[in-house]
Amino acid sequence: MWEIASRWFAPRPQVDDTRWVVLDVEASGLDTSRDHLLAIAALGVHLRGGRPRLRVGDSFEVVLRQPEAAAPPDKANILLHGIGVGAQREGVEPKEALAAFAAWVGASPLVAFHAPFDRAMIDRACREQGRPPMAATWLDLAPLAAVLHPEVRAQSLDDWLEHFGIVCAVRHQAASDTLATAELLLRLWPAVQRQVARPDFRSLRALADARRWMPG
Repeated sequence: MWEIASRWFAPRPQVDDTRWVVLDVEASGLDTSRDHLLAIAALGVHLRGGRPRLRVGDSFEVVLRQPEAAAPPDKANILLHGIGVGAQREGVEPKEALAAFAAWVGASPLVAFHAPFDRAMIDRACREQGRPPMAATWLDLAPLAAVLHPEVRAQSLDDWLEHFGIVCAVRHQAASDTLATAELLLRLWPAVQRQVARPDFRSLRALADARRWMPG
């Protein structure tokens, strides 16, 4: 398990397109208007020399404390993500956890698979704690993968992991899912380079947005 370190509470210096943050969240359910953010895991991907590289030491993970008055956690949901009642009650105060995450991210753009869900859960948690939403730019790997490999009939993250032979140690556990998603980004990179001479975050966003105009 990655743990919060004291350095994450200090603002990071400005970073540009040389460090991206791949992340995954766990929630009490799939309803972004009702369910609660339980955990965030994230991993820094550094782009030097035109290729992304994982930095496992540049990582973040936190479980957000759930209030005693909250509805009892759903047992099926706990079995899915493995964050039990005790862990939920003993997590970090949400306001503190979100501040630590924002400071650790700094100006890095954010990458996730089905990013709108992760973004909605984080932004809602921020609003509930009186914080502004994350100011970062987001990239959704799901449409990007579909644009880069239109011959692959994959929809879910599991489909893409199977296609590339990526092993996820514990599926639906935030840290493991984050590492698998980061590895997926690395596997997609050769196709990115075939389409973009000098890839950067903006060009990948443009490729992902092109999915909206593709049939099927």
